[in-house]
Amino acid sequence: MSIQAFARRAVLALIQAVAIGCLSTGSQAGAIFLTGHDPDFHATLGGNQPGAQTLNQVAIGYVMASGFNSFVAAAPKFLFVESTIPVPSGHTVGKAGIIASGYVEGTDFDAADASTLAAKLGQLGTGYSALVIASDFGGLLTQAELNILDANSAAIIAFLNAGGGLYAMAESNLGTGLTPGGGQYGYLPFVVSSAALNQSEVGNSVTAFGASLGLADGDVNGNASHTIFTATGGMGIVDVDASNRILSLATRSQITVDGVVPEPGSLALVGVGLLGLAALRRRA
Repeated sequence: MSIQAFARRAVLALIQAVAIGCLSTGSQAGAIFLTGHDPDFHATLGGNQPGAQTLNQVAIGYVMASGFNSFVAAAPKFLFVESTIPVPSGHTVGKAGIIASGYVEGTDFDAADASTLAAKLGQLGTGYSALVIASDFGGLLTQAELNILDANSAAIIAFLNAGGGLYAMAESNLGTGLTPGGGQYGYLPFVVSSAALNQSEVGNSVTAFGASLGLADGDVNGNASHTIFTATGGMGIVDVDASNRILSLATRSQITVDGVVPEPGSLALVGVGLLGLAALRRRA
């Protein structure tokens, strides 16, 4: 065998090994889906209830996919976080939207408010394979729940990196101002680039990534949204508004307090391998 042929085989073997490593690493990581929509509200109220229901189904399906979420087999429920305060004007009980989206309380999920949340978070990975967080407008996430989530950021990140899932809806302190103390998305410290913005869902569009998850433009139009993301933190863009501002983000990756771990050095190695193959071809 010539030296060039041997080198070519070696490079191909490296690429294959790295690709397998990427797949195995991805299958061990959990998933995050963040949206500036409030489909917990619009699954029962608004001009496009089916679209909001689909958004919930796609997001929950994404973070609880058994091929990625290592806890689903033993813990098939998710934990839904929302206050039980009297419903202010402009809001609704977000849990009703989760139920309208096809999920049964007690079978598919349990609910927790500030009085039970800390204890329930201790069951992530054993009793629950995913965490689903209501919007603060028009659902009922309040500062009390948000503070507990933020205080447990390290445990939530560890749960995600062990294979758990997290789906969070709009956090903006709009409406009646249920999260005035700030800390929106603070349980994921790298999500610091979100902004409150009320807008009707007109002219929104899903990206190719969003379409690959099962969403269509019709699912993200016809209601309202309340948050935009001004940076990705390394996550993939799911849909954007008419001004190309980011409405939803998702990823299946390991994460740190600084953001999603780039996919990764291993992909860089694949690039090096491809460059090596190109160099070999030029020499041949």
